[in-house]
Amino acid sequence: MAPAAAGGGWDTVAREMQQAQRANGIVNNTQVINVPGAGGTIALENLGVLSGEVNNMMVGGTGQLAATIQYDSSTTYKDVSPLAVTVEEYDVIVVPSDSPYKTLADLMKAWSQNPGDVPWTGGGSFDQLVVTEMAIAGGIKPADMIYVSSDGGGESTQALLNGTVAAAASGYPDSIGQIESGRLRALALVAKEPVEGIDIPTTVDQGYDVTLANWRILVAPGGITEEEKQELESIVLETIETPEWQEAVDRYNWNENLITGDELQQFIQDETERITALYEELGL
Repeated sequence: MAPAAAGGGWDTVAREMQQAQRANGIVNNTQVINVPGAGGTIALENLGVLSGEVNNMMVGGTGQLAATIQYDSSTTYKDVSPLAVTVEEYDVIVVPSDSPYKTLADLMKAWSQNPGDVPWTGGGSFDQLVVTEMAIAGGIKPADMIYVSSDGGGESTQALLNGTVAAAASGYPDSIGQIESGRLRALALVAKEPVEGIDIPTTVDQGYDVTLANWRILVAPGGITEEEKQELESIVLETIETPEWQEAVDRYNWNENLITGDELQQFIQDETERITALYEELGL
């Protein structure tokens, strides 16, 4: 189950897993269904009613977890069986190529001096959370920032190029083409440490502790046995070791970050607390 329409990040993970499983005989009859709506919470609620039905898995991630908090979802990751975080995508802070802000320091200085003069955008709720973390790191009250929501990376780029906004937080895979073409200037990669193959200084290296990543998780329904959960986890682990999956990782500029078991439970708890705090800062 992909909790959004075809073509998005969750759908891409699901279909690349499907291809890898079929090509390697891991699961020959893998089907992908799309259940979009409410930031992924409709799909999560659908998975919640499939208790004990071990032949189902759903792709989720940071945005879906954020939506359960924002919309006070009746079904959360506590009600299902998280299996593994597999990959993550990093945001990048970008401005138009003709922007007066040549560095992240330039941008943050102007923003802190007059938040209303530096409007931001992003392609979704995750990007807004990144901008919120940037505001907090820069000593700016999130309530004072101007954030213009865009429907995806294309609309976000257009808002930058037509002058509607001054800066954006956007998924690196969505922005790399515009950066390489010279239409956008990348000021920072939102990551804890430099990433091989990405020649952009990180937020942390530039003095801003902003590291929220757009991770992807696989979860199963609740009500399954520990043995069934382990079998599904082994399917995921076998899938991500295939050449087909590794090719997808390279193609989409994903960063591999495998998290399972007790570490995964702690990770979800920590991310829930972190995102809840960000929404509180936004007054949502």
